[in-house]
Amino acid sequence: MELDEKKYLYLLFILPLLVLVFLANLYWKRKKQREFGDLEMVKKLSPESSVFKPVLKIVVLILAFLGLIFALVNPKIGTKMETVKREGIDIVFAMDVSKSMLAEDVAPNRLDKSKQIVSQIINQLGSDRIGIVAYAGSAFPVLPITTDYGVAKMFLQSMNTEMVSSQGTSLDEAIKLSSTYFDDKSKTSKLLILISDGEDHSEGAESAAEEANKLGMKIITVGIGTEKGATIPLKRNGVVTGFQKDNNNEVVITKLNQTSLEAIAKATKGGYVNGNNTKEVLEHIKNALDNIQKTEFEATEMADFQSQFQWFLGFAFLLLFVDVFLLERKTSWVKKLNLFNENK
Repeated sequence: MELDEKKYLYLLFILPLLVLVFLANLYWKRKKQREFGDLEMVKKLSPESSVFKPVLKIVVLILAFLGLIFALVNPKIGTKMETVKREGIDIVFAMDVSKSMLAEDVAPNRLDKSKQIVSQIINQLGSDRIGIVAYAGSAFPVLPITTDYGVAKMFLQSMNTEMVSSQGTSLDEAIKLSSTYFDDKSKTSKLLILISDGEDHSEGAESAAEEANKLGMKIITVGIGTEKGATIPLKRNGVVTGFQKDNNNEVVITKLNQTSLEAIAKATKGGYVNGNNTKEVLEHIKNALDNIQKTEFEATEMADFQSQFQWFLGFAFLLLFVDVFLLERKTSWVKKLNLFNENK
């Protein structure tokens, strides 16, 4: 079972408050009765007043509120398993998370622009499987191949420049790790979308791309940044406190290296596109996907979760309906049972 809207569980705190209000009201009534006169005499003056009914009414009310809360939470239960077949390709997004991606020559900055582009690409996908790799001085697996686009977007938004400890930009490591995401035996088309400013601080990116080409991978590179370049702001709580400096204490100017990205794409007969124009990137990716052969994935078992809120809602309304007809006077057949020893 899974809960669809867990935030509504906080409403459970209302239930103890209802109990406290009930007990406070009960205490106030008893106090007023004592002020009026002897309790035994008061009971004789109101022989039809029940001790049991007020307790029953508050129990019914609490259960009704409980049902309403669980209806809002919307529990879901996997009621059946079904085989789902999908047709598409395998896509891995390799995202540069080096410090240079904090440069603001592209609004709001290179990293956030990259996230926007990937999110938009995911929005226009159909049944393709996707994975995510992060890289700087080394590469790091973020999300394995999946068809859950919602989870992919969640991981995408959490990416930052602190997730890879070694700094720099190692494009060859990103390509090598991405290639492990694909099944060598599978006939499914393989596409790597590599997003970076192209400032490669390693060697062998083209060689890694050539090896990827042998595995049947196609690489599309997306360049983020400008050739003019920009400084790398260092921020604390959103306020700029300085700029990234090199070993000589000089402020670093990071620039888009389009040449290296074009060479990588060419090695796999892929393509390069400038990422500063999101619309242009989406059109380029769409055209590329249209020209890539799609294959049927292996059948996958998936749980079909069904909402159960209607049962709790019906239960709550039934109890509220019953509560309307629950009077605080004694019920004749219950009175005969004398469960609470009230017939004195």
